[in-house]
Amino acid sequence: ENREAMLNSRSNRLTEALEEANRLFDGVCRAREAALDAQFLVIASNIGKEKANELHSEMSAFDSTAFAEDLLTFMGINRTEVEESDDTEDVPGGFLPSDAWQTMGEEASKYFRRAPTFHYMMGSFKSESPVPKQRIERQKKASRGKAERAMPAQLKKMEESHQEATEKEVERILRILQTHFENDPDTPISFFDFVIDPNSFARTVENMFHVSFLIRDGLAKIELDEDELPIIEPVKPCGEREDSRAGARNQVVLSLDQKEWK
Repeated sequence: ENREAMLNSRSNRLTEALEEANRLFDGVCRAREAALDAQFLVIASNIGKEKANELHSEMSAFDSTAFAEDLLTFMGINRTEVEESDDTEDVPGGFLPSDAWQTMGEEASKYFRRAPTFHYMMGSFKSESPVPKQRIERQKKASRGKAERAMPAQLKKMEESHQEATEKEVERILRILQTHFENDPDTPISFFDFVIDPNSFARTVENMFHVSFLIRDGLAKIELDEDELPIIEPVKPCGEREDSRAGARNQVVLSLDQKEWK
């Protein structure tokens, strides 16, 4: 809307608009706002380019009309004779003399007599014989059987490191559960209060994943309270047989989306 005012060389409207854009960019927090800022930058760049093209510098610009006048004068035009005679339209080439183009060619030929000579900016380089490459002896390829045995070892190492990190996290959660239960054994611990991270849905899913290992290994159990809501508590080690404990454990699939998490 203010394009004409911004293109004026005496106006500072473009500078003011850029300063306002810089001030507004500090509060950008959404993708749409950043896209609008980029769109404004394109428009401001185009206006700045047009404004720069309109500025008059000290350098002399090429004037095609003046060049044509000088060229015609060099080629031997006498404008007084052209104005006096009226039959110049029948002469081939208009009012140019017969040897005009020959004169122009002779002058131009001075600059095209030979190709420019080649020279080095930093002097000619010294030609040296190439350094013989050292022959690298190829190592014998390991037998195919050894190569195939190496890959499972690497994969096993990665799997063990991931499993080790999971076990440490499960042990940490178990200690937290035991601490809560020991501090107040008469108050049931809500399962959702225990696993839900109010600030991270992904962290909540990870907590539920790690708690599932406690249930699987019989280190914790989940029951329903009077309101039919799940509560969790650690399982004290006892002298029962492993088979009986394993038979009493059950696992279920729990669905939780972001809406329910919120």
